[in-house]
Parts: sequence; structure tokens; C-alpha cells
Amino acid sequence: MKTLHKYLTGQVLASLLLTVAVFTFVLLVGDALKEILPLLISGHVRFVTVFEIIGCLIPFILVFALPMGLLTAMLLVFGRFSADQELTAARAGGVSLLSLVSPVLLLSLFCCGLSAWVNMDLGPRSRVECKNLILQLGSSADFLSAQLPEGQPVNVSTNYIFYVEKNRGGNLENVTMYWIQGNTTIQAARGKVEMDATNNQMVVTLFDLKSVTILTNGTPILSSSSEWPVKIDLNASTNQIYKPKISDMTFWQLRDEMRSLERQLSLPPPTATNSAELRAQMDEARKQRDDLIEPLRVQMHWQVAFSFACFGFTLVGIPLGIRVHRRETNISFAIALMLAAVYFSFMLVGKSLSAHPEWSPHLIFWLPNFIFQAVGAVLLWRANKGI
Repeated sequence: MKTLHKYLTGQVLASLLLTVAVFTFVLLVGDALKEILPLLISGHVRFVTVFEIIGCLIPFILVFALPMGLLTAMLLVFGRFSADQELTAARAGGVSLLSLVSPVLLLSLFCCGLSAWVNMDLGPRSRVECKNLILQLGSSADFLSAQLPEGQPVNVSTNYIFYVEKNRGGNLENVTMYWIQGNTTIQAARGKVEMDATNNQMVVTLFDLKSVTILTNGTPILSSSSEWPVKIDLNASTNQIYKPKISDMTFWQLRDEMRSLERQLSLPPPTATNSAELRAQMDEARKQRDDLIEPLRVQMHWQVAFSFACFGFTLVGIPLGIRVHRRETNISFAIALMLAAVYFSFMLVGKSLSAHPEWSPHLIFWLPNFIFQAVGAVLLWRANKGI
């Protein structure tokens, strides 16, 4: 048994290194072209910087390359193991499939832990570092877009929280601002962000806005204005620093951000003395605040749930490799891509519904894990029985 375990584990590890390298290279080429090619064409980047950016991209790409590589390795190894009649020989010697693959299952659990570290910490931090390098080489419009990224709440100072639906080089659309000190929620149809280099300030001007201010006694006041400029001081340490998107935050940053928003953006419940218009405005503000928090919860669940993909892919890959009974590499890669597409389709659905907290989209990320693990367990049991 020790010899069989050592042989099979060695085959899986060798195939895993190869497949992860292939997927990393393929994904890296696509991502690097998107990020670096415009800078190379404009002549704003040196080749040394290109290698630095590529080095920062690799951990982020491993988020996807590791589970896909493990799935492909299972299909390759157990497809050859079955085609070469090695599985038949092992069974003839009285060795069951479950006892044979036990070290491989333990390896998949180790890969789950490694994937969790990459998904929740290393990958996001590397992505932010990559964005910082690119931002330093980009234009002022890129910097303005990075300071107020689209589709996420951003603490631009200790007193203001912004949510921007669209940011086109500093031209904003559908802006929600929370003025913490004034306990005021502001909604603006459009806005503009500019840099005041002389005073080292970022000036955000909101147009066509409505606001709700909650007084200390809990009474809300509704008002409107055509223009409201907000000046935000930027110190030297924060200037030209990329503000990470939700997808580029670590798990602990997301957790702290969600707790901070829940604490800062709390609203008193509407009372019977409020007018119908004011209650409707407060309900809308409350819904928007829930909409701001839900993407953070969605990203946290995605990072944790996706970390278990390695185990589900292993459970499915072993019996499928045995059933395919082929040595050809292209067949295994094709099956792995189809299974990965099915898995990622759930992820895409969950992320597309992040603006609808009433549907609990964060729970969708757990469905493919349950499905793959349940189907894989049944297929593995049947393969162990020779069915």
C-alpha cells in the first residue's frame, strides 16, 4: 500500500505542477496583455516594471489556476491509471479504490487550505500591488477613477463615504454620499471629481442632489440643492495609492469594512409622525445602505466558498477519469474546462445578483460545492463498487 500511495501521489503531484503551470501561463498572458499592453504601446513602462507587474499578477491568477489544475490532474492521472489497467491490477490485489485514493483526498484538503490563503489574503494583496504599479504609470484620469471606483462604498476620509455607480475619468453618475459628521445621506444624479494639486486636495462636486439629515432627537429633515462641493485633504502618504475594489480586498479587510459600514450607516426606524414622502425617502436610503453592504458579504462568501473547490473537483475528477478510460491529454483538458465552466457559472450568477440582497446571493456560491461534492461522492462510491 505504501508503494501504491507513493506512486499515485507522485503522479498526481507531477501532473498538478504541470497543469497549474499551464493554466497560470494561459491566464497570465490574457491578464498581462489587458493590463500591460496599453502601457507598452504608449512607451510609459520599462521592461523591469513589466516583470514586476507580472510577478504581482501570478498569485492573483493562482486563485483560479490551482483548482482548475487539480481537476485536470485528477482526470489525467486516473484516466491513465485506468487505461493502463493499473486500477484493475490493484483491485486484483485486494486494494479498494477508496483506500487507494485516500492520500489524494488528503492532498486535495491541503490544496483547499492553500487555496484559502491565496483567495483570502495573498491574491488580493498582490492584485492591489499590481494596480499600484500600473496607477503610477497611468494618467490623471486613471487616478481619479481609482480614487472613487465604481460599484462599491469607499471611505475617502474619516468623514465621508461615497458610492458611485459610474466613474468615467472623474465624471460621476448616480452618486450616494454619507456625511458621517452631519449624519446626512445625499443622493446626486451626477458629480465631478478633480484634483487640487496646490492644496493637495480632492474636490468632489455633486449636482442635482437630495439629502436626508437625521437630527440628534431622531427627526429626519429632507432638503435638496443644485450643487454641493466637498473638499477632501490628501496627505502625501495616500496620494497616488490605488483604493482597492471589493474584489481586490482581503477577507479581513472586507470583514472590517462591513462592520464599519453597519456601524456608521445605521438609521433610526421611521415613526408615525414622519410624512409619507419622508418615510419613503428613509426606506429608500435604508435599502441603498443594505445594497452597499451586500457586495461585501458576497465577496467574503465567494472567497471562502471557492476555497473548497479543490475538494469537490477531486471527488468528481477521480471517478470521471476512471470512466473516461483514456490517456489523451486533450480529452482531460476538455472535460476539465467544461466542469470548470459549470462551476464558475454559479459564481457569475451570485456576483450578478449582488445588488439584490433580498435574494441572498451570497448563498449561491455554496451550491456548486454541495453539488460537486455530492455527485463526486456518489460517483466515487459507484467506482469503488465497480459499477
